[in-house]
Amino acid sequence: MRLSNNIRIFRKERALTQEQLAQALGVTPGAVYKWEAGLSTPDISLIVELADLFDTSVDVLLGYEVKNNKRGAAAARLKDFAHRKDQRGLAEADKLLVRYPNCFEIVYHSADLYWLFGFMGRDQKLLRRSVELMERAGLLLGQNTDPEISELTIDYSIARAYSAMGKDGKAVELFMRNNPRGFNNDFIGYILGTSSEHPDEAVPYLSRALLRCISSLTRVVIGYFHVYFRRGDFPAAAEILHLGLRFFADLKKPNQNNFLDKTSAELYVYLAAAQLRLGEMDGARESLRTAKAAADCFDQSADYSGDSMRFVSAGKPVTAFDDSGATAMECVAHTVEACRDEMLAALWNEVEAQGRGGEHGEKE
Repeated sequence: MRLSNNIRIFRKERALTQEQLAQALGVTPGAVYKWEAGLSTPDISLIVELADLFDTSVDVLLGYEVKNNKRGAAAARLKDFAHRKDQRGLAEADKLLVRYPNCFEIVYHSADLYWLFGFMGRDQKLLRRSVELMERAGLLLGQNTDPEISELTIDYSIARAYSAMGKDGKAVELFMRNNPRGFNNDFIGYILGTSSEHPDEAVPYLSRALLRCISSLTRVVIGYFHVYFRRGDFPAAAEILHLGLRFFADLKKPNQNNFLDKTSAELYVYLAAAQLRLGEMDGARESLRTAKAAADCFDQSADYSGDSMRFVSAGKPVTAFDDSGATAMECVAHTVEACRDEMLAALWNEVEAQGRGGEHGEKE
């Protein structure tokens, strides 16, 4: 069908009628009509003449696309099939595995494709094939040049496939075997919480995963703030800070200090900087007052323990750390200074002075 369509396209591009094309080739107009309708196919000699007449190659006229089967290009095709969730990628993977059975890139990305469609279709056969290929990729890991792939990610992928197959014990065993700095705690907690006969076993893992999530979210929020601020997108800078502050507020236990007060104080300083750029002087002043109040409250009874938060019950002491200053007030002052904003610094000095005045008034 591609040949028939291409004949029609090339003929029209050259402003030829079916009769004119037929005359040029020495055939009847009816023959040309049948070619374009897909009812018949021109002889090979006529295909060569057509290509010459249209000033193109026979491959292009036939619609044949020569694939780049170099390993890098082939692996990129596999990733694209996965991205588009195109199941034709499985057939492509099988062909490439015959051609490159010991190429890490091909084996790894083929395994990923098999996992994807095995998971989506709850297909045990595809999931088992994914495990088999991922284990082979582990043996070929020395070829890997992608910094995002390691023994850890391969074990993660195999465990994920076992979980999709309902083999939760094997999945948890693998996740636990290679779990540096609690990288797999969320998955371990998820499996134990949803599948185990003793769901309480999941709580320490879920608790540590939540603490890790808080650290990650803090860095993401502050990182996004700086991106938006430097772009001049101050509304977005304020919105990402509000998101973080709402999340942290929901994790606080009522009437109990915890390290999130210190983190929130830092975010309120950044929020004040964004509000100043938006012309919201009163809002910025209120944000700095909130930052000071949170910092003062935390410093009176600093608590870095994980158990001071909602949902956290790690089973053994868990302590949060940061590098923002020994006290929350030091953290606030450092953040004001780091913003290098004269208006913000002046407003902070005003808020701080008002706070000192209030303290003196109470003592008198």
